[in-house]
Amino acid sequence: MSDIIEKNRCFWANPKNPDYIRYHDEEWGRPVHDDAKLLELLILESFQAGLSWECILNKREAFREAFDGFNRDSILAFDSNRIEVLMRNPGIIRNRAKINAAVTNTVVFKAIQDEFGSFDRYLAGFCPKEPVIDYTSTTSSVSDAISADLRKRGMKFVGSTTIYAFLQSIGVYNSHQPDCHLFAGNDSGEG
Repeated sequence: MSDIIEKNRCFWANPKNPDYIRYHDEEWGRPVHDDAKLLELLILESFQAGLSWECILNKREAFREAFDGFNRDSILAFDSNRIEVLMRNPGIIRNRAKINAAVTNTVVFKAIQDEFGSFDRYLAGFCPKEPVIDYTSTTSSVSDAISADLRKRGMKFVGSTTIYAFLQSIGVYNSHQPDCHLFAGNDSGEG
Protein backbone atom coordinates (compact mmCIF):
# COMPACT_ATOMS: atom_id res chain seq x y z
CA MET A 1 0.00 0.00 0.00
CA SER A 2 2.89 2.39 0.69
CA ASP A 3 4.00 1.84 -2.92
CA ILE A 4 0.67 3.27 -4.05
CA ILE A 5 1.25 6.46 -2.06
CA GLU A 6 4.97 6.89 -2.77
CA LYS A 7 4.95 6.87 -6.57
CA ASN A 8 3.95 9.86 -8.66
CA ARG A 9 1.16 8.98 -11.06
CA CYS A 10 -1.05 10.63 -13.64
CA PHE A 11 -3.57 12.93 -11.96
CA TRP A 12 -6.53 10.76 -12.94
CA ALA A 13 -5.27 7.58 -11.22
CA ASN A 14 -7.40 7.58 -8.07
CA PRO A 15 -5.01 6.62 -5.24
CA LYS A 16 -7.96 5.35 -3.18
CA ASN A 17 -8.87 2.71 -5.78
CA PRO A 18 -6.31 -0.15 -5.82
CA ASP A 19 -7.78 -1.56 -9.05
CA TYR A 20 -7.32 1.79 -10.76
CA ILE A 21 -3.74 2.10 -9.51
CA ARG A 22 -3.00 -1.44 -10.69
CA TYR A 23 -4.53 -0.65 -14.10
CA HIS A 24 -2.48 2.57 -14.39
CA ASP A 25 0.77 0.94 -13.27
CA GLU A 26 0.54 -2.47 -14.94
CA GLU A 27 -1.72 -2.12 -17.98
CA TRP A 28 -2.50 1.33 -19.33
CA GLY A 29 -0.20 2.43 -22.12
CA ARG A 30 1.59 -0.90 -22.47
CA PRO A 31 1.68 -2.35 -25.98
CA VAL A 32 -1.06 -4.88 -26.69
CA HIS A 33 -0.98 -7.05 -29.81
CA ASP A 34 -3.20 -9.94 -28.72
CA ASP A 35 -6.53 -9.79 -30.57
CA ALA A 36 -8.51 -11.20 -27.62
CA LYS A 37 -7.22 -8.42 -25.37
CA LEU A 38 -7.78 -5.83 -28.10
CA LEU A 39 -11.43 -6.93 -28.38
CA GLU A 40 -11.91 -6.66 -24.61
CA LEU A 41 -10.45 -3.15 -24.47
CA LEU A 42 -12.38 -2.01 -27.54
CA ILE A 43 -15.67 -3.20 -26.05
CA LEU A 44 -14.91 -1.65 -22.67
CA GLU A 45 -13.93 1.67 -24.27
CA SER A 46 -17.20 1.70 -26.23
CA PHE A 47 -19.12 1.22 -22.97
CA GLN A 48 -17.09 4.05 -21.43
CA ALA A 49 -18.38 6.62 -23.93
CA GLY A 50 -19.98 9.36 -21.83
CA LEU A 51 -18.88 7.78 -18.53
CA SER A 52 -15.67 7.67 -16.52
CA TRP A 53 -13.11 4.96 -17.10
CA GLU A 54 -13.08 4.32 -13.36
CA CYS A 55 -16.78 3.41 -13.57
CA ILE A 56 -16.02 0.86 -16.30
CA LEU A 57 -12.94 -0.46 -14.52
CA ASN A 58 -14.95 -1.01 -11.33
CA LYS A 59 -17.36 -3.16 -13.38
CA ARG A 60 -14.69 -4.93 -15.44
CA GLU A 61 -15.00 -8.32 -13.77
CA ALA A 62 -18.79 -8.23 -14.15
CA PHE A 63 -18.32 -7.32 -17.83
CA ARG A 64 -15.89 -10.23 -18.25
CA GLU A 65 -18.41 -12.62 -16.76
CA ALA A 66 -21.36 -11.18 -18.70
CA PHE A 67 -19.46 -11.30 -22.00
CA ASP A 68 -17.99 -14.79 -21.49
CA GLY A 69 -14.46 -13.53 -20.91
CA PHE A 70 -14.82 -11.40 -24.06
CA ASN A 71 -14.60 -14.58 -26.09
CA ARG A 72 -15.20 -13.45 -29.65
CA ASP A 73 -17.08 -16.53 -30.80
CA SER A 74 -19.33 -16.52 -27.72
CA ILE A 75 -20.25 -12.88 -28.31
CA LEU A 76 -20.97 -13.61 -31.98
CA ALA A 77 -23.60 -16.11 -30.81
CA PHE A 78 -25.44 -13.60 -28.57
CA ASP A 79 -29.09 -13.39 -29.57
CA SER A 80 -32.02 -11.26 -28.41
CA ASN A 81 -32.55 -13.50 -25.36
CA ARG A 82 -28.94 -13.02 -24.29
CA ILE A 83 -29.29 -9.25 -24.81
CA GLU A 84 -32.27 -9.29 -22.43
CA VAL A 85 -30.23 -11.18 -19.84
CA LEU A 86 -27.50 -8.55 -20.13
CA MET A 87 -30.09 -5.78 -19.76
CA ARG A 88 -31.02 -7.22 -16.36
CA ASN A 89 -27.41 -7.55 -15.16
CA PRO A 90 -26.80 -4.85 -12.52
CA GLY A 91 -23.04 -5.47 -12.65
CA ILE A 92 -22.62 -3.91 -16.10
CA ILE A 93 -23.76 -0.77 -17.90
CA ARG A 94 -27.30 -1.64 -18.94
CA ASN A 95 -27.51 0.49 -22.03
CA ARG A 96 -29.25 -1.42 -24.82
CA ALA A 97 -27.54 0.57 -27.59
CA LYS A 98 -24.10 -0.13 -26.12
CA ILE A 99 -24.85 -3.81 -25.53
CA ASN A 100 -26.11 -4.19 -29.11
CA ALA A 101 -23.04 -2.28 -30.31
CA ALA A 102 -20.75 -4.71 -28.47
CA VAL A 103 -22.26 -7.57 -30.47
CA THR A 104 -22.26 -5.67 -33.77
CA ASN A 105 -18.72 -4.45 -33.18
CA THR A 106 -17.59 -8.03 -32.55
CA VAL A 107 -19.08 -9.06 -35.91
CA VAL A 108 -17.10 -6.26 -37.59
CA PHE A 109 -14.00 -7.16 -35.53
CA LYS A 110 -14.15 -10.73 -36.89
CA ALA A 111 -14.64 -9.46 -40.45
CA ILE A 112 -11.52 -7.30 -40.01
CA GLN A 113 -9.61 -10.31 -38.67
CA ASP A 114 -10.72 -12.33 -41.69
CA GLU A 115 -9.63 -9.56 -44.06
CA PHE A 116 -6.29 -8.63 -42.47
CA GLY A 117 -5.31 -11.82 -40.63
CA SER A 118 -5.68 -10.09 -37.24
CA PHE A 119 -7.14 -6.94 -35.76
CA ASP A 120 -3.63 -6.03 -34.63
CA ARG A 121 -2.42 -6.14 -38.24
CA TYR A 122 -5.35 -3.92 -39.23
CA LEU A 123 -4.36 -1.35 -36.58
CA ALA A 124 -0.73 -1.49 -37.70
CA GLY A 125 -1.81 -0.11 -41.06
CA PHE A 126 -2.81 3.13 -39.32
CA CYS A 127 -0.49 3.38 -36.33
CA PRO A 128 3.12 4.50 -36.02
CA LYS A 129 5.62 1.74 -35.31
CA GLU A 130 6.84 3.36 -32.07
CA PRO A 131 4.68 4.81 -29.27
CA VAL A 132 3.97 8.53 -29.59
CA ILE A 133 4.41 10.61 -26.46
CA ASP A 134 1.30 12.76 -26.13
CA TYR A 135 -0.33 13.49 -22.80
CA THR A 136 -2.50 16.44 -23.85
CA SER A 137 -4.59 15.31 -26.84
CA THR A 138 -7.95 13.57 -26.88
CA THR A 139 -7.98 12.81 -30.62
CA SER A 140 -5.43 12.58 -33.42
CA SER A 141 -5.29 12.08 -37.16
CA VAL A 142 -4.74 8.37 -36.42
CA SER A 143 -7.79 8.07 -34.17
CA ASP A 144 -9.80 10.09 -36.70
CA ALA A 145 -8.85 7.70 -39.51
CA ILE A 146 -9.45 4.50 -37.51
CA SER A 147 -12.75 5.83 -36.17
CA ALA A 148 -13.96 6.77 -39.64
CA ASP A 149 -12.97 3.39 -41.07
CA LEU A 150 -14.56 1.41 -38.22
CA ARG A 151 -17.79 3.40 -38.52
CA LYS A 152 -17.79 2.84 -42.28
CA ARG A 153 -17.48 -0.88 -41.58
CA GLY A 154 -20.49 -0.71 -39.22
CA MET A 155 -19.07 -0.28 -35.71
CA LYS A 156 -20.87 1.95 -33.19
CA PHE A 157 -19.62 3.98 -30.21
CA VAL A 158 -16.19 4.26 -31.83
CA GLY A 159 -15.84 8.02 -32.24
CA SER A 160 -12.38 9.53 -32.48
CA THR A 161 -12.17 10.30 -28.74
CA THR A 162 -13.13 6.72 -27.86
CA ILE A 163 -10.61 5.33 -30.34
CA TYR A 164 -7.91 7.68 -29.03
CA ALA A 165 -8.56 6.40 -25.49
CA PHE A 166 -8.36 2.84 -26.85
CA LEU A 167 -5.03 3.65 -28.55
CA GLN A 168 -3.73 5.10 -25.28
CA SER A 169 -4.74 1.96 -23.43
CA ILE A 170 -2.90 -0.30 -25.91
CA GLY A 171 0.30 1.75 -25.98
CA VAL A 172 0.07 3.46 -29.36
CA TYR A 173 0.13 6.73 -27.44
CA ASN A 174 2.19 7.03 -24.29
CA SER A 175 0.05 9.51 -22.41
CA HIS A 176 1.58 9.29 -18.96
CA GLN A 177 2.20 12.80 -17.67
CA PRO A 178 5.76 14.13 -17.25
CA ASP A 179 5.67 13.83 -13.44
CA CYS A 180 4.34 10.24 -13.57
CA HIS A 181 6.78 7.46 -12.75
CA LEU A 182 5.78 5.79 -16.05
CA PHE A 183 6.35 8.80 -18.31
CA ALA A 184 8.50 7.76 -21.27
CA GLY A 185 11.19 10.32 -20.44
CA ASN A 186 11.76 8.98 -16.93
CA ASP A 187 14.78 6.74 -17.42
CA SER A 188 14.28 4.84 -14.17
CA GLY A 189 10.51 4.70 -14.43
CA GLU A 190 10.40 5.88 -10.83
CA GLY A 191 9.35 9.56 -11.35
